[in-house]
Amino acid sequence: MAQHLDPIVVVGAGVFGLSIALELRQRGHTNITVIDRMLPPVADGSSNDANRIIRPDYVDPFYARIATEAVREWNAGDLYRPHYHQAGFALVSESEPGRDEFLERGKRAIERQGNRYVEFATTDELRRLRPELRDMTFPFSGYISKNAGWADAAGAVRAVAARCSELGIAFVTGPRGTMTSLKTDGGHSRVVGVNVAAGPPLLAAKVILATGAWTNHYVDLGHAITSSAQPVGFLQLTPEEALKLADMPVVDNMTSGIFVFPPTPGTNLLKIARHGHGFENKIPAVAAAAASSSGVGGDRRVSAPRHDANNAAASWIPEDAEAAFRGALKQLVPLAADKPWSRLRLCWYTETRDGNFIADHHPDYQGLFILTGGSGHGFKFLPVLGRYTADCFERVASPEVQEKWKLSRDFTARDPVVCNDGSRRGPLRRELTMEERAKL
Repeated sequence: MAQHLDPIVVVGAGVFGLSIALELRQRGHTNITVIDRMLPPVADGSSNDANRIIRPDYVDPFYARIATEAVREWNAGDLYRPHYHQAGFALVSESEPGRDEFLERGKRAIERQGNRYVEFATTDELRRLRPELRDMTFPFSGYISKNAGWADAAGAVRAVAARCSELGIAFVTGPRGTMTSLKTDGGHSRVVGVNVAAGPPLLAAKVILATGAWTNHYVDLGHAITSSAQPVGFLQLTPEEALKLADMPVVDNMTSGIFVFPPTPGTNLLKIARHGHGFENKIPAVAAAAASSSGVGGDRRVSAPRHDANNAAASWIPEDAEAAFRGALKQLVPLAADKPWSRLRLCWYTETRDGNFIADHHPDYQGLFILTGGSGHGFKFLPVLGRYTADCFERVASPEVQEKWKLSRDFTARDPVVCNDGSRRGPLRRELTMEERAKL
């Protein structure tokens, strides 16, 4: 294997940053440094949590193919298998059977992949299929996919970070690992490293910006991406309550966008979340040197989480989201409906218009590779993500991958990003109020 000695700095220790760092090291790149504000799993990163849905039933053939590859890897080997639970995935709808187009397309996708699902037309049928859901109180139709489940997100990220460290990848955290801006050459046309909160810049031949929802703090991509906050809640179950639900699948209500996981083994925590249009926290568009591509910064505002604090520390979500969760719990898991919250948080997505990831060299700045845009569905691809994104980095990706994950060159687009991948339900996106922003 040929060795590549040029220094690479990966900014961001989530699934995008860690997976490409690991893959590049395995391809012979020997001088890789991963930096972040905190050790992985980063407390307020979208890659950190008790669990994430793992499923292959994508309508898009490209994502269906690589999701199937990913599920195969989740089921194999010592790196990912310990963190995967093939509990099944129940996609339900409050519509009459056959009326929810997204759900119907999901069934057709499963059939194309040769995977199995079980259909139900009423809640009574679902109860017969899965007795652990016998307390559900709302009329649902849908299907249960067997080749699906959930992964321990924090555990998987911790394992990948440990593997990176074992292979000699360096990690820098704290103020020294906190990027403040890109460092450019005198002409501002080449990125030569990153400026950090403490000490001299970290120099590199290539910088991989895998900063997720924080990307808009560092580089102005116009309206190629935005960030949205999705509500998440945890409730503490007793051992007896957790035992009743131990065999339940992940249940996702496509009408509301709200989904629940089985209780987490060991902690008996029940997680509820929403995959919807989310909330926005508007900030001025970045105007730092060598970070603006659009030339339209001015008074333009973009959505992003706070940069100066742990965004998961507040244990808060907006009142309307909390009320929606309480209503959903009464429908899906009545025994937990009146329990106090153990923890609340906002999970920050990085959104693109069509839900496609971005893995591309920046068109204006040599030495800068943009790796972001998980759009709320990137985690499941962790076992194979590095393979595809490293191909993009090394400019050997297939035309299909290049086209899917290219960085839009139209940085001057003025209309805001709204992810129209068909999977979002629930309330329309709204901006957090001043009072709500004070609680972040």
